[in-house]
Formats: sequence, structure tokens, C-alpha cells
Amino acid sequence: MNTSLVAQRRFRSARGLHALLAAIALAAVIPPAAANTLNQNASWTIDRAGTSTRYRIVAYGDSIYAGYNGSVYNAAKYTAPTVDAEYLSAKWNADIESVRRTKSGAVASDIYHNKIVAERNHMQASHTRVVTFEMCGNDGLQARSAFKSQTGTCDYSVMTRAENSCKTYVAAAMDFINANAYPGTKVKAITTLYYPGYDADNVQSSCRDATTGGTVNLRDRFLPALARMNYWMCEYARLKSFQCMDSFAHFMGSDYDSNGDGKVDNVALRYVAGESESSYVTRITSTLKSTLRDANAHFVSSSATYDYIQSDNTHPTYSGGTITSGVFGGSSGSGPPRYTTFSYGKNPIWNQYGHERIGWGLSTKNPAAP
Repeated sequence: MNTSLVAQRRFRSARGLHALLAAIALAAVIPPAAANTLNQNASWTIDRAGTSTRYRIVAYGDSIYAGYNGSVYNAAKYTAPTVDAEYLSAKWNADIESVRRTKSGAVASDIYHNKIVAERNHMQASHTRVVTFEMCGNDGLQARSAFKSQTGTCDYSVMTRAENSCKTYVAAAMDFINANAYPGTKVKAITTLYYPGYDADNVQSSCRDATTGGTVNLRDRFLPALARMNYWMCEYARLKSFQCMDSFAHFMGSDYDSNGDGKVDNVALRYVAGESESSYVTRITSTLKSTLRDANAHFVSSSATYDYIQSDNTHPTYSGGTITSGVFGGSSGSGPPRYTTFSYGKNPIWNQYGHERIGWGLSTKNPAAP
């Protein structure tokens, strides 16, 4: 056998072994329900029959937009932005390329600097029409973990730091996208945070409040902090010409009127443009708190539920298979839309999976024409 060919095969084999060992090593240090600082870039094009016109959605974010599913090798194919691409394909009668530049486990500052700023070229392409991002989930998760591990006197500053960082980088991200996205971009949108582990957090802390000397309810401490982060996402969106997709309302509020106030729960929970922070936080943490439900059992009616959260109690459920995205690099591909028509602007599974729900929510912000 040709010695050069043997050498090439040995090199490829060694390279593959090194990659596999690296993957195993990385997997070993990733707790199943924890953030993992894993780059998960991918793209998928909705290839619609009868058209060659192509537009682009660019999505920046962490494990939510990445479609993280517990694997270091692959991720959900139909994450929320790709679900939105399918809606856009039908609305515009065009091929829609969904580009994800994401990093699972990344905090807001990381997403801003290393995805939105460092990889701005993806939103500068002339066929870009939608730019969307999400961040701050890992800031909140890390603060929650830090607070849960506290003993002695409770230190609430860990949550305050997470809130402040979130506000800083959400505003910076919107300013940067406004200044750098292709001028023909039609929609710029942010999605808010839902509350993973809402029921699990309804327990007392191990630390004690400095004033009362007693333990505190974890959920009662975390909910106002999350509400303030979400408020500023939507308020900055209003001030900076972004759309705000209120994932919190869509995940945590039922699709029917559970308290008899004349409003469907998820509608009543949504951010109202121009309202004050105190008004919004009071509505979420007090006035309508009784209507909040853990998204592991999202009520689509008074008698029917769907699970919006995977078994890790953190990431959204999805439909439609997976694509390579992780330690072996990202992937790109294309395929026909799963659905070609939408009754009342909704696909048949719009409210059955977490990613489908966010994707449909994003689609309601889409313009009639590109």
C-alpha cells in the first residue's frame, strides 16, 4: 500500500480519536441540567418549492436559541428562529435561511462580545431580514445556583449583579444591532426569559435573612429579579425600535382564563408598552401570581396540558429532529417546510412544544412583505 496513503489514514484516525476524547472530556464536566459554555452554531434553510428567492434570519443567543438538548454533539433542528423561518417562508413565498450563532452556557456579556459583536458579519448580509437575540438566562441560573448554596446570612447581591449585567448588555446588544445590521432588516426582536424550575424553587433557602433571621422562599426571591430583567428587555425594545416576544407570558400563563378576570392568562401577563417597572413587577409577582404555572405542564385549556420543558427542567421541548451542532462543529442544510399552510397563522403544533411556542410568538412580529 502507498505509504503516503497510510500516513494520511493514520493522521485522520488520530485526529478523529483526539476529537472524540475531547468530546468525552467535555461531556464529563457538564452537569445534565447546567450551562455548558459550548459553541453551537448552525444554519438550516427552509427550501420552499417553486421559488429561489432567499432571505435570512440571524439568531444570537445561548442554549435556548441553540436548541440545546443535553448533547454535546447535536441540537434541535427546529429551534424557535427556524420555526419562525418556516412561517416566514409561507408568508413571503421564499426560501428562508435560519442562521444560529449561539453559545450554550454563555452569560449576557459573552453573547454580546463573542457572538453579536464578533460575528456581526452574519447580520450584515444583504439578504438579512430578521435579527433576533436572547440572553441573560445563564446570568440568572448562575445567580440562582450561587444563592441556593449559601448558608449563614443571605447575600442577595448575587441576584442584583445578574440583573445589572442583563440590563447593561441587553441595551448594548440592541444599540449594536441597530448600528450594524443590514439596513434592509425588517424585524429586530428579543425574547424574554421564562422561569424554568418554577415549582422546584418553591422551597426555603439554606441561608437566613439578616433582618428577620428566618429562611426565605427561593421562588419569592427569584421571581421579582426575573420580572425586572424581563421588564427591561421589553422596555428597551420599545425605546430602541425592537420587538419584544414575551416568552414568560407564553410559557407561564395558561391559554385560557383561569381566574375569571375576563382575560386569557398569558395575555394578562404580557408586558404592556409604556408601563412602569413597578407596575409590571407587581402584576407578575402579586396581582396575577396565582395564574403562573410551571411550564412542564402548560395549560392550553382547563383540561389539557403540554410539556414545554425538557427533562433537565431548563430547556424548551422541540419537534423535528436534530442537526450536528457542538464539539464536532456546526452544520448547515436545507429541507422543505414541515407545513406549507397555516390556519389562522398557526401550524398544527404551535402550542405543543416550547420551541414551537416561541417561534410562533416571533412570527407574530413578522411584516407582510420582505
